[in-house]
Formats: sequence, structure tokens, C-alpha cells
Amino acid sequence: MGKRAHSCPHAATKKDDMSQKYSFNRVEFAGSLGDLGTLLPLAVGMIMINGLNPQGLFLSIGLFYIWTGYFYGLPVPVQPMKVVGAYAIATGLTAQQISASGAWLALILLVAGITGLIDLIGRHTPKAVIRGVQLSTGSLLMTQGIKLMWGTSSFQTLKSAAEPYLVIQHLGPIPIGIILGAAGIALTLLLLENKRFPAGLIVVGSGIALGLFVGTREGFDLLAVNIHLPGLFPFGLPSMHDFSLVLLLVVLPQIPMTVGNAVVAYADLSKEYFGEASKKVTYKNVCLSMAVGNVLSFLLGGMPLCHGAGGLAAHYRFGARTAGSNLVIGVIFLLLALFLGTGILAIVYLIPLAILGVLLLYAGSQLCMTIIDLMSRKDLFVALVMLGITLATNLAVAFLVGLALAYALKSDRLSV
Repeated sequence: MGKRAHSCPHAATKKDDMSQKYSFNRVEFAGSLGDLGTLLPLAVGMIMINGLNPQGLFLSIGLFYIWTGYFYGLPVPVQPMKVVGAYAIATGLTAQQISASGAWLALILLVAGITGLIDLIGRHTPKAVIRGVQLSTGSLLMTQGIKLMWGTSSFQTLKSAAEPYLVIQHLGPIPIGIILGAAGIALTLLLLENKRFPAGLIVVGSGIALGLFVGTREGFDLLAVNIHLPGLFPFGLPSMHDFSLVLLLVVLPQIPMTVGNAVVAYADLSKEYFGEASKKVTYKNVCLSMAVGNVLSFLLGGMPLCHGAGGLAAHYRFGARTAGSNLVIGVIFLLLALFLGTGILAIVYLIPLAILGVLLLYAGSQLCMTIIDLMSRKDLFVALVMLGITLATNLAVAFLVGLALAYALKSDRLSV
């Protein structure tokens, strides 16, 4: 892998940021919420369309947040595997088939980590390809964020409403999502560097307050605070047909994207942000920790989980600097799942989708800007070609083509 740049815009404060392993304050809390824009729309979609168990899904997310924060001692993102999630929602895969895909991914990641195969891939991935993955992922996040604000995401289309859980859909001729998105962007720009009133906390808190005031309060009638103990394999074990079907449909297409974004690009960005403090964030450990997360999801009936460069950019940009952010958001998910059970969805529905779109937009913008350290025309060309391929097809194809193109351009006979 190419030499890492050390021109991180936050390098001057990095030492102070990492002076302690755990910090619990409003800034860490705000940072812990930064990645909800990626996590919640796919999670809710897979619960509603594919029948996943809300308690098992959010419990596995909470446990994964807590464990990875403790293990790495840093902010660690938890995200859905997007190829699996998008295909599952689009085609209506069963809960058993989604569980089977999680089991496959856990096994593949375990083998890749233990055998050292992932280290081999990581060492031979040029920096231009890493930046191409980050640029492409960031662009996808920004696009999805704008769709959530505009009311045109796949989930909003399925629900035939820009804000399915608000009683107000328009203010005059203007969709409410656009107004909320514009207000959220303005608040974020105003408060992004404010430690007293952190942007992520204020934006998400304002969204929840709005949901309480003008929300449909869907699911509130079923809320019952009690101890809800989870069950293992809530849908039963997947069949052999389920395992064979998802291997070709979603697991194999997911692998290149996971390697490119959730392993190589994520580990590189962690080094950029946290320097020596991220020594545990190796390609091997990232594979193994994702394997653990997918075993949890398989057992509890959740969705396939991964890390990701976009998630880390979101947590960091909104203030997360220590593992305290992981413990905060992990405990929130854990307590909601244990005390509300399936009623946790009533709380999730309070956050307007446009507010999640604001979080995605800013997370994506930070990830896109990592390409500023690409100095040569050839490296920029590789990153931009990967972006074009991602927008036309998908990130997995872009990663493979980017690798081939980067090595081809090492030849002095080729120029751009």
C-alpha cells in the first residue's frame, strides 16, 4: 500500500484528542450519533420489508458497538453491509436468507483474517485505490443523504411519503423534508466546531423533539417498559437452499466492497485520524472483529454488519475522539432493546429521515475530501474513474477495476 499522508487537518489536536481512552461528554455523545444516517434507514427497511427481529437487530448492533470500542479503544463505526441490505430490501429476501448471508460473511472474514490473505490484499492496494474507495463511498453517502432530504430514497418511495412518521408532509408547496434538511445543514454549519452545543447532538435532538411534537407516534400504543430477554435464532436455522442461494446473490458481490471500504479504506482512515493510537486497527483485526459482529447477528436474528470509512468519518466529524462514543451509543441500543423489545421502533420513528440525510451528507463530504493528498495526475485519474464506475455500477466493480488500472498506470508508457 502506498505511503500514508500525515497531513490530516486535525493533526495539531490529535495528541490532545487521544490523551485518554474513554471520555464521556456531550461532544463524544454527539459524535456517537454521527453514523445513524447510514445505520437506521437500512435497519428499519429490513425490519419492515424482510421481517427481521427489531430487538435482535438493535441488540446485536449495541453489543458490537460496545465490544469494538473496548477492543480497539477508539471510535469504531458499525454499519450494515450495503450490498446485502439493498438487495434484500429490493427483492424481499426472507429473514432466514439474511441470516444465512451473515453466517457466510462471518466465515469468509474469519478465514481471510486468520490466513493472512487480507494482509496480502492490503499491502498491495495502492493509495490511489484506497482514496478512490473513500471518494466513491463518500459520494454515495452524500447522494443518499440528499435523497432522504428530497424524499426520494427507496424507503420513502416504498412508504409513499417523504416523512412517513410525521403528520405534516408539506409547508405550502415545499416538502417538509427539504425544509428540515436545509435547517439541519444550517445548524450543522453553525455548530460544527462548537463543543458547548455539538452539531450532531443539537441536530438529532431537534429532530426527535419535532417527532414528539408533530410525529405520528407510530408504535407508541405498544410501548411497554419491561425486561425483554432475546432469543437465539428467532426465525430458526436457515436451510441449505437459503445458504446456497445467498452465496451467489449477495455474499460474493459484497466481498470486494467489504474488503475495499470496510477493511482497507477504514483502517487507512483510522491511521489518518488517530495515528499510533490505532495500532490495533490492522487488516487482520478488522476482519476478525467483523466476523464476531456477524456471528452476533446470525445468533440474534439481526442484519450483516461491518465497519466502514464513511462511518468513521461521520463519528469523527461530529466529535467522537475516544472509545467513550462507542460505549455511549452501544449502551443506548442495548438498553432500548432489553427494556423496550420490539417497541424500540417507536423511538427510532421519532427521528425524521431528512435529519438522517443531513448526517449522511456531512459524513460523505468528509470522506470525499480525503483525496486532497493525491498529488499525481495518475492517482487522481484512478480515483475519479473509480467514482464513475461506482455511480454506473457498484463499488465492488470499481475496487477491482481500480486495482487493475492503478497497476497498469505504473508503466511509464501510459499517461493521462
